[in-house]
Amino acid sequence: MDSEKENLLDIEELVVSVDDKEILHNVSLSIPSGETQVIFGPNGGGKTTLLMTIMGFPRYKVAHGKILFKGIDITHMPVDERARLGIGILFQRPPVVRGVKTRDMVAACLNQSNNEKVIERLAEQANMTDFLNRDINYGFSGGEIKRSELLQLLAQSPDLILLDEPESGVDLENIVLIGSLINDLLGKVHPIRERTNGGLIITHTGHILNYVNARTGYVMFEGNIICEGEPLDMLNNIKEKGYRECVKCLRK
Repeated sequence: MDSEKENLLDIEELVVSVDDKEILHNVSLSIPSGETQVIFGPNGGGKTTLLMTIMGFPRYKVAHGKILFKGIDITHMPVDERARLGIGILFQRPPVVRGVKTRDMVAACLNQSNNEKVIERLAEQANMTDFLNRDINYGFSGGEIKRSELLQLLAQSPDLILLDEPESGVDLENIVLIGSLINDLLGKVHPIRERTNGGLIITHTGHILNYVNARTGYVMFEGNIICEGEPLDMLNNIKEKGYRECVKCLRK
């Protein structure tokens, strides 16, 4: 790791509750600028809760700890302010938005005058040109929904990209393009020492790592980060032994 790089994100001893039930227990991690990290874990382990808390959705209540983004305390900042600071999210199951065209959402994410040339260029990059005049996600396949979400992120151009199960519901043809779009968002074309964007990917299958490289991996289990290491090594161990073996290993 480049020790001279400042952290893009710092999470310090985060305790989070949803509907009065504690889900995350003293979670801490840091993402340096230019680095992509991945969190593995079974369903229901707290991974999505962590991303939603970083993004600032009000259902996720921070009882203790801090979230710092670019050195700014965003722990209690509303979602829209975090987005303007440079945080973007790809949802695992984004909503259908009837009555709002994909083109209009992309234009809003651009945060500038309605630049049709930019919209068309980004839509072509995401293979979404034919979807611009359709209601957001209405009647879209799993892969089309993911490409729609990534098109909006390309328009937003965030500094920190939160990716919730980007391979979920995606066929083999779409996942190649989705991996390419994520790599573009993360600036992977540049050497890591020159990158400024960061990413946090959550997954329980690890398939996305065939297309997007991550520097550091974590395992989240029952709301705790229980270990960290090299992502592909961790994934191979999880495939061979399962998540509970990680817990047993730590308790020895």
